[in-house]
Amino acid sequence: MARAALGLLGARALALLVIASVALLPLVSSDDGYKHCEGVVRGWAASSTGRDKDGDKLSLKDLLFFLHIPRTGGRTYFHCFLKKLYTNAQECPRSYDKLRFDPSHPDCKLVVTHDDYSLTSKLPRERTSVVTILRNPVDRVFSTYEFSVEVAARFLVHANLTSAKSMTTRVLTKSRAVSTLDIWPWKYLVPWMREDLFARRGARVDKMHSSKKVNAYDVEDMVMPLHEYINDPVAHEIIHNGATFQITGLTNNSYFNGAHEVRHCVRQHPDLGHIVLEVAKNRLDQMLYVGLTEDHEESARLFAHMVGAQVLSQSGTLNLDLKEDLPSENDPHPSMVEPEEEERNEHLMTVGKLMEAYETCIARLRNSQSNRRKISLKKVAEANFSKEARKLVPEAILKQIISLNSLDMELYDHAKKIFTQEHLMLKAQQTVVGPHRQLAEQNGWTDIICSDGICSPWMVVMLGLGIAAIIALLSFAVTTRRTSKLKV
Repeated sequence: MARAALGLLGARALALLVIASVALLPLVSSDDGYKHCEGVVRGWAASSTGRDKDGDKLSLKDLLFFLHIPRTGGRTYFHCFLKKLYTNAQECPRSYDKLRFDPSHPDCKLVVTHDDYSLTSKLPRERTSVVTILRNPVDRVFSTYEFSVEVAARFLVHANLTSAKSMTTRVLTKSRAVSTLDIWPWKYLVPWMREDLFARRGARVDKMHSSKKVNAYDVEDMVMPLHEYINDPVAHEIIHNGATFQITGLTNNSYFNGAHEVRHCVRQHPDLGHIVLEVAKNRLDQMLYVGLTEDHEESARLFAHMVGAQVLSQSGTLNLDLKEDLPSENDPHPSMVEPEEEERNEHLMTVGKLMEAYETCIARLRNSQSNRRKISLKKVAEANFSKEARKLVPEAILKQIISLNSLDMELYDHAKKIFTQEHLMLKAQQTVVGPHRQLAEQNGWTDIICSDGICSPWMVVMLGLGIAAIIALLSFAVTTRRTSKLKV
């Protein structure tokens, strides 16, 4: 069956599953139900605790797993950092495509995906480092809603929903690339929003544009309002506390068969959530790097030094594409297909050059994303999403989002503490290597053997041998000259 149709059916089935799971609960006392759930959650937690503590967490291992929590800015890291650090051959094939992902590929050194932590069961755990980025949960919910509308609205160029599905099927059948409709969680959220947009199409056509300032998140004649979106069973299943469930491997996309039961128990008995939360905190503690969307500049700098520097150190000579790997503006279906892989040129790279390439890339990427959003939302013009528009959302809805994401709120606070520790560690490291870097700036020849305060041992040896050879040649020349003078 066509992937688009499967996505729509999946969204409907998901909602029915949530409702049915509540309606068909065994008729037992609340105490028995609580004890059962407590056993399920504690049993899962016990099996998940301890096995993540393996070796030095700050050292990059053979495989880097970027656990991409949706709407945290992970796409910019993928295109503007990781594609500069790893070659096409080193990217694990079809990382975002769960059905076709193959981590057993011999050259696989990088996995970037929306899959949750349970993916590590398919990876060589002892040889895998995990990194992630967290975002303020309220902003993440806003962004998830906005992106759901944005992508779904791109289908409004079609006369009706049937035509949109048909065209999508034809395009995706011919394309080898991964579609947004293949990727969790968008394979559920986009078809759900797309169906709703077409259902409201008649009201949108009849509605005249108003000059009155409106709440862009509550234009029900055009788009599903935010308050309706956050209270839908699909949102409860996928969006709320999504970061916590993704880091613990308990999403509806999990490789762990018991994920649904654990998740259901936590929703039925919220006080059991602290057990899941502790596992999530422990997972963050064991990660190589934890970034924050809100502190973008410092997060990028930390990533370049904590992750990028190690990749550069391990790779020696790096294949780097200094041209930004951005989606083509001429792509007829940019919302549905990831950009094709391109060959890279070989360049010697340093952390400083990596940051320069990153800044150039992210500026262009943001501009491209902004232009695409404007084009996508033309059909739903009054849904003019922005940071300013968010200020018009009633306080009651903001409080409800906070309440629905209480686990994520606490996990985000924990991530901020880790982030502060990372900053202090980098500052301490730079205090140590600072004198070495200053010497390198004063003596240009040291740039050959040292990069950002890190000197390559074999280059030091080669330099020593070179100096010894020069001294030997000079001695030989002097001796020869003296001998020739004696003969005369």
